Amino acid sequence: MDTSTPAAAPRHVLVAVAWPYANGLSHLGHIAGCYLPADIFARYHRIAGNRVLMVSGTDAHGTPITVKADEEGVSPRDIVERFNPRFHEQWEKLGVSFDLFTTTMTDNHREVTWDLFRTLHANGYIDTRTTEQFFDPQADRFLPDRYVEGTCPRCGSADARGDQCDSCGATLDPIDLIEPRSKLTGATPEPRETEHYFILLPKLQQDLLHWLEERQGWRGHVVNWAKGFVGDGLIDRAITRDLGWGIPIPPELDISTEASEKRIYVWFEAVIGYLSASKEWAAQQGDPDAWKAWWEDPAAESVYFIGKDNIPFHSVFWPAYLLGYSQGSEHPLNLPTNVPANQYVTFKGAKASKSRGVGTSLLDYLEVFGADELRYALATILPEYNDTDLTDDALASRVNDELAAAWGNLVNRVLAMTHKNFDGEVPAPVALDERDHTILATVDDALASERDLLEQVELRRALKAALHAAQETNAYLNALEPWKTAKTDRDRTATTLWTALQAIAGINVAFAPFVPFSASTVDTWLGGDGVLEGRGWARPEVAAGTAIGRPTPLFARVELEPAEA
Repeated sequence: MDTSTPAAAPRHVLVAVAWPYANGLSHLGHIAGCYLPADIFARYHRIAGNRVLMVSGTDAHGTPITVKADEEGVSPRDIVERFNPRFHEQWEKLGVSFDLFTTTMTDNHREVTWDLFRTLHANGYIDTRTTEQFFDPQADRFLPDRYVEGTCPRCGSADARGDQCDSCGATLDPIDLIEPRSKLTGATPEPRETEHYFILLPKLQQDLLHWLEERQGWRGHVVNWAKGFVGDGLIDRAITRDLGWGIPIPPELDISTEASEKRIYVWFEAVIGYLSASKEWAAQQGDPDAWKAWWEDPAAESVYFIGKDNIPFHSVFWPAYLLGYSQGSEHPLNLPTNVPANQYVTFKGAKASKSRGVGTSLLDYLEVFGADELRYALATILPEYNDTDLTDDALASRVNDELAAAWGNLVNRVLAMTHKNFDGEVPAPVALDERDHTILATVDDALASERDLLEQVELRRALKAALHAAQETNAYLNALEPWKTAKTDRDRTATTLWTALQAIAGINVAFAPFVPFSASTVDTWLGGDGVLEGRGWARPEVAAGTAIGRPTPLFARVELEPAEA
């Protein structure tokens, strides 16, 4: 039975994924926080037939890069060029399917950043101010935000950074820190006057608050935080710093002096990467205007995958830039459709953090777990609404007791029985009874439920729907016992195995966004070409007479050594 429905016009879905700092490899906190959820979401939409543009890249100008460069006595470019290829390696190994993963060091990114800077300035939303910035008298230099640490004035945490407190999530100004200290020398920094450009956020406050009030379907912890932050009153924020690394100010607006070289600060320019990467991708396709389908068409959707520490930048600051930039434009740029920020992954209660050395790198985990196995295990614990503490034993248990036992074993035994009893061809059913119709309806219902959950970015619940369909199909087999009826009732056995193969084809679609490598394998075993994109989010029919592949174990059991556990 073909359960597909007439295809609607393809939707354009921008999947915008947080840009990692090039100061270290990703750990499981990063992967579960934004990269795996983004890939699951993108893969679902591609299977459904929608046009997805998934972009991100290496944030080359973040102060963690310059901090690491200072520590090692190398240039920031050296750090970026060391880690950027490793990012590409980890995405390939884990199956994270970016359409473009670039860097903020490109000429294209500089030009797009300058365009926003100039337009916001021309529209009256950027101006210069004389302000105080911390200066390290021992290092004889001004200190960017993350070069200053101290006690948070909001919650009292002793390890707050100059731009943000990880403990309470507050965005900060270094000058407000209690007992500030220089990350370079440990000296107490001095406030000194310096001139910088500011973005005038209060001028955009009412439009921004109105837009936030209209958001539907956003996670409560995101929209409530954003509305509260804006409602409390925005302030003008500096968007340049005294730095030698980063994007220069547009030449005609540059205010650098011999004593102070200015750069556009990373927290302003990094989010512009979503737009610049889209334009870079379009140019690579040979159609420089192709990006507009995702950015200028009001019907297009844009979903931003981030961790909760990035909520201010993606639910407040970036929408504010877009509002100010688009003022008076015939083609305003689309604001975020959704910002499904995840909470933190913790390791024995400590938040995963590259800068603080908490969390093992993804590439290390992929030495123990297969890619699909790790993707599945992480997807079961995604911190969508609450912080999630992660243990290796729990991850291994998810693989061994659920993925391999319920899904891998189902595929293996049905295909093996088909080879044994019907020479490796899908048998023709004789007469479906209520039990057969019920299990196929169960799979179809699971696909429909999962579709709705994926649309809402409820990924953990979506995965449970797929697993439930596999478990129910196992129960169907156990009830009908085709390994026994093969000796007494060939027609019943043929019908049971045909039905089970149809169910497996549907369940494979349901699992495909989560475990894409094995989904491609199963599809080829069922006579397909291994490419599920564009087929539609529905159970495909596996015709009687189709030659099926001889199965091998889909998933490797995870056995942890004591040191790994």
